[in-house]
Formats: sequence, C-alpha cells, structure tokens
Amino acid sequence: MAKCEAKIAWERKGAVFTDRQYSRAHRWSFDGGVEVPASSSPGVVREPLSDASAVDPEEAFVAAISSCHMLSFLDQAARQGFTVERYTDEAMGRMAKDEAGKIAVTLVTLHPDIEFTGDKRPSPEELEHLHHQAHEVCFIASSVKTDIRIEPVRTGSE
Repeated sequence: MAKCEAKIAWERKGAVFTDRQYSRAHRWSFDGGVEVPASSSPGVVREPLSDASAVDPEEAFVAAISSCHMLSFLDQAARQGFTVERYTDEAMGRMAKDEAGKIAVTLVTLHPDIEFTGDKRPSPEELEHLHHQAHEVCFIASSVKTDIRIEPVRTGSE
C-alpha cells in the first residue's frame, strides 16, 4: 500500500520554553514540495503564540475528511456514468468531549454542493447512494472514530 508522509518542523527561535510562552507556528512539508504554514488554533492557544493565518490541525483534519470524501465521490460518480462539473464543500467540525471525557473532533458535517452535467443525472436516491458508497471507500473515514455526516446542498437532479 502507499506510504503517507509529512515533515513537520518547529523551532524555538530563542524564546523561553518552560514558561509555555513560545510560538506554536510551524511548517508542514509534503513530498510534492508544498509547504503549509501551520499553528495551533487561536481558540486553543491565544495569539500571538498561535498564528490565525496558518492551518491548525483540527482544520486540517476536517479538510482531510472532506477531501477524501470528495475524491471517493468523484470516483463513484464516474464509475456509474455521471459527469460532475463542480464539487464544493463547506465542511464543519465540532469539538466536544468524547465518551472518555477527552476533547476531540467528535463530529464532522460535510455540505457538498455538486453540479452534474450531461444527460445522465442522479436522482435524490442515487445521489444518497453515491455519498454512502464514497463514505464506505474513503480511507480517512475508515481511519477515524469521528461521526461523519453528509448533508448535500443539491439533490443531484438540478
């Protein structure tokens, strides 16, 4: 199976460390050469110790779920002869205490807005089935215990 790799780099840059007043800003690097500024969420660690313009791990987690679902959905739609013109999603994550009392991303709700073109377009039932199939084959969804819900914006027949 394929390897998944990421390089995470952080530096103290002379700040006192043991007082916990150090910057949480860091960088993510990926095999294709892309670098992403990352940080803790300002909702978890106040600015300026965090960087609100950077991606935080919780946002990345929600984006990974959404992206995986989209890629799985596109594959399922193509296999069934539907042509997708556009796919957008405004995914939302909710953090709360889980059953063990730990703070976790307990819910991710996907809101895919999909535009189909061509003569063959899915009925609402076929669209629901496509989302179900996409969820079943999504590697990320299969890897997490987070409740993932799909609430499509379009019915598919529009």
